[in-house]
Amino acid sequence: MMRTDGYLLDHQQTETGQRSDAFATLFDPTTFRHMASFGLGSGWRCWEVGAGDVSVISWLAKKVGPTGKVVATNTDTSWVTSPPRAPVEVRVHDVGVDEPPGEGFDLVHARLTLAHVAHRERALHSMIRALRPGGRLLVEDADLALQPLACPEESGPEQHLANRLRHAVRTLLADHGVDPSYGRRLPRLLREAGLRGVEAGAYFPVASPACAALESTMIRGLRAQLVSAGLATDEEIDRHLTNVASGTMDVTTVPLISAWGRKA
Repeated sequence: MMRTDGYLLDHQQTETGQRSDAFATLFDPTTFRHMASFGLGSGWRCWEVGAGDVSVISWLAKKVGPTGKVVATNTDTSWVTSPPRAPVEVRVHDVGVDEPPGEGFDLVHARLTLAHVAHRERALHSMIRALRPGGRLLVEDADLALQPLACPEESGPEQHLANRLRHAVRTLLADHGVDPSYGRRLPRLLREAGLRGVEAGAYFPVASPACAALESTMIRGLRAQLVSAGLATDEEIDRHLTNVASGTMDVTTVPLISAWGRKA
């Protein structure tokens, strides 16, 4: 039911494609904007930590070109459906346990990854150690506790149920070692790790078809765990999925905190 790296949602589930598409639609523009601001370009060496789909990897590969390199790592690489082509290299790797897959990287990036890693501090220092002097680290993670509602405007029973299920998801994740407040701590953690010029920002989509799609795939993927933990019933989940599919609710995602800095 849960992968050994702390993820409750694995890459084998039928919803994976829909979930990846929703993540890309919602968060790729923010991620790419930050990366572009670093001057990312031809010849850069990049490490994508916790890679779970191809959108960020493909964008990086186009930016670094044939003289660059993109190393994509995860404990589960079953999402790779065809052999990667240069400059991309995919490796099985646990960022909280294994040594970095190289050194001298110009950019190291992790999105929605570290909050799920058991050895977060070791993982963060491993990522920084892999950077060249002056290299950039970009860490992006959610903060479930910062905005815990699925529907900020609780105008009826549908929104009330959505918010109750979002609370149940937060409880489930916390029980499995996921840090629900990790996002807000990122700026301090990067400064304390010795990075220079640390900055951070937040992205919080309030309503879009991608938000609804992500909500549906998340709840379907966690249904068995929510029910077995006594946090929700099948009837409640079915009702909520019907409500989301109706398109009448403004469903939000969890705020994404992006923090970045430069290795001295």
